[in-house]
Amino acid sequence: MSEAPLTIRLNPADNVVTARTEITAGLVVPGENVIAAEAIPRGHKLATRPITQGEEVRKYNQVIGFASSDIAAGGHVHVQNVEMQDFDRDYAYCEHVRPTEFISAAEQATFQGFRRPNGKVGTRNYIGVLSSVNCSATAIRYIADAIGPEIMAQYPNIDGVVAFPHATGCGMATYGDGYENLLRTLWGFAGHPNFAGVLLVGLGCEAMQIDFLLDAYGLKRGESLQTMNIQDAGGLAKTVDWGSGLIKDMLPAANMAVRETCPASEITLALQCGGSDAYSGMTANPSLGAAVDLLVRHGGTGILAETPEIYGAEHLLTRRAVSREVGEKLIDRIKWWEAYTERNGGAMNNNPSPGNKAGGLTTILEKSLGAFAKGGTSNLCGVYRYGEPVDTKGFVFMDSPGYDPCSITGEVASGANVVCFTTGRGSVYGCKPAPSLKLATNSEMYNRLSDDMDINCGVVIDEGVSIADMGERIFNRVIEVASGGQTKSEAQGLGDHEFIPWQVGAVM
Repeated sequence: MSEAPLTIRLNPADNVVTARTEITAGLVVPGENVIAAEAIPRGHKLATRPITQGEEVRKYNQVIGFASSDIAAGGHVHVQNVEMQDFDRDYAYCEHVRPTEFISAAEQATFQGFRRPNGKVGTRNYIGVLSSVNCSATAIRYIADAIGPEIMAQYPNIDGVVAFPHATGCGMATYGDGYENLLRTLWGFAGHPNFAGVLLVGLGCEAMQIDFLLDAYGLKRGESLQTMNIQDAGGLAKTVDWGSGLIKDMLPAANMAVRETCPASEITLALQCGGSDAYSGMTANPSLGAAVDLLVRHGGTGILAETPEIYGAEHLLTRRAVSREVGEKLIDRIKWWEAYTERNGGAMNNNPSPGNKAGGLTTILEKSLGAFAKGGTSNLCGVYRYGEPVDTKGFVFMDSPGYDPCSITGEVASGANVVCFTTGRGSVYGCKPAPSLKLATNSEMYNRLSDDMDINCGVVIDEGVSIADMGERIFNRVIEVASGGQTKSEAQGLGDHEFIPWQVGAVM
């Protein structure tokens, strides 16, 4: 658009603006009364006035870092002259809590889902093959592969038989964070409503014992949940024969599942961003936040995660906590992460990634202020550990790393039956058993990766589409996908290799 502004200002109090296109040195920046002192890449920040060394750099009217040297008006503001420093955050617990304006049951949106015997509702109808330990990873792949296309053609109502191997399950303590993470993840997948049936396969002598998992969570073996281990079966070949037989026995009942009308309150949406850029916090993330606000009004649930990627924005979430207890749970996780990174020789500002920085994001504070926008404006109703079952409707937070496959694995274990994944640099992520929608932050990347992107949120900037309208588009697409509409990642068969439980603790 020839008359589109060269820069984007997010708040009158900011001392930086973001370049919509590459700005050449010496160019007068319209509306900012400043001359570019040097070339500013697309998506990067330009100082609108001199910023002295040690002074706050502000964007979104929030601190995103501190000048590590004097920055001239019109200068390029990035990693070469911005650093992290400690600064106080006012948590102001519950200050911004507001009553939720729920949509009446009569007007609530609906989708076509699979209602399971336990009352949960799925958006897909898979059979899952889970390994309790990496030692059975190959076995479960062979079992799933044994159910070939000629067999599946007889069962058109089943989306597939999928193996979920992982890299842990032994050489670990049988207590503590790492063990509990895996325990919750396996339990969450074993009972996930997007599965019509599950087979759990172990080696037999591992730390993560299947019987303990069943006892800990009250799971019962039956028609839709079977277990076995390689040692008792008599080796790999016999395990594959036995296991594939158990799967074949599950197929007829699984194929009888049919979609029925269910309220949107049964949708639990995983909120994720990956390959973020400067536009993430301006287009896709706030648009997804608007969709979450709408889902919450319809009685549904949105799960924000990636604790390192809300760092520096947590004080904006505590203001929306429905109780001080909920807010303090969030801050407890922040403190855990500070200690965790320190004892492992890292720092919270090790995130953003090189790709994030190339896209214009300078510090984790800046990245977090954009990332947290995925949570919209709704009250924060709960804070959960990794993979912990989400038992509260509304907007909630689940503790996880910022590593996307690992984070989403936890969100799905917590109950998410649809995933929305915003990206600025581009991602081809898929997530069986939950369909994953890709939301592009900018039109250039959307067009370049059109086979992988589901929605172009770049039109917020390019065409002036409002955040509210974009949020409604996302919400409607979520309803469509929950009803069986195929995502771009599903069309390409992605999602078989992204099961990554969060490993914490010593490998022994």
